Amino acid sequence: MASPEIPESMRAAVYLAPHKLEIQQRAVPSLGPTEVLLEVSHCGVCGTDLHVVLEGMGLPNSVGGHEYSGRIAALGAEVRDWALGEAVVGGGETGCGECDCCRAGRPSLCRAREGPGLDGPEKMGAFADYIKLEASQLLRVPDGLSLREAALTEPLAVALHSLTVSRIAPGQRALVTGAGPVGLLVIAALRARGIEDVSVSEPRALRAKLALAVGATALLDPDELQAPPMPFTLVDDPFDAAFECSGNPRAMESALAQLQRMGTLVIVGTGMRRPKFDHNRILLNELIVTGAYNYDEGGFEAALELLASGTLPTQHLIEPGDVPLPELLAAIEGLGRGDIGGKVMIVP
Repeated sequence: MASPEIPESMRAAVYLAPHKLEIQQRAVPSLGPTEVLLEVSHCGVCGTDLHVVLEGMGLPNSVGGHEYSGRIAALGAEVRDWALGEAVVGGGETGCGECDCCRAGRPSLCRAREGPGLDGPEKMGAFADYIKLEASQLLRVPDGLSLREAALTEPLAVALHSLTVSRIAPGQRALVTGAGPVGLLVIAALRARGIEDVSVSEPRALRAKLALAVGATALLDPDELQAPPMPFTLVDDPFDAAFECSGNPRAMESALAQLQRMGTLVIVGTGMRRPKFDHNRILLNELIVTGAYNYDEGGFEAALELLASGTLPTQHLIEPGDVPLPELLAAIEGLGRGDIGGKVMIVP
């Protein structure tokens, strides 16, 4: 296939300050010998994007967007086994393969990397016309899976990782607090993995309705999730695992109080405010509190396989209309207010 004409510049949504994005012209990234250039098809809005843009967690002049799909537009000189025009998603960075974290199947925690943080202005995300990445990160989109649905690969890999660290098994009970886009993916992943009892705590009617549509079996009022008066007593019908997806410290605290003895609280949602946990409840019931940071080894491949299976209710997981790049800020603000329930897809 002949190489298409690549422009010298492209549009990118640049973060300037809280609640301020600007569409600017940026140079199309030049490629190293092992890199590829993708023309972005779809890029989902992540919860982290909300913290960056709405709460000022971002670095000025940076470009976000990491949940993307696209087609190969150009290839570095040493890239083999890929063709122009192929439909792909970008996978996660591989670990060193030698440290204890990598050997445990947790490459996101690879000791050879710096700790998690925000990339600077030199890092270009996919809220732009083009994005470059190493060819080793490419994954082909399976036949029959649209690029729109394939853009769910990264956040679904996050959801699947949360199930891994929870060690939940069929026959056990799950609680999900927060039915925003990542919470909905966790619900769908739980049902796909054979967890039939999935309760959801979500205050907004729109998101509660979507939670039922993607597989939740019960809705709970967040105000009714009270801690028992003593740390050694349990609520009626406690849960084996709780997945906190809202980033709200009150939800984290109440989710902990709903657990069975030896239960696990998995913190999936990020947030700037910190919870206060009852250490006596953790001690006396031998509870586990853990985070779910990014992906399992092979998590992107597993997510693509699940998406291609057709078993996920993607029509409820993704908002029905795509959003053009200039309307990104409005979409982020709508998600922040809770006016939007599912995954927003940006189409540069």
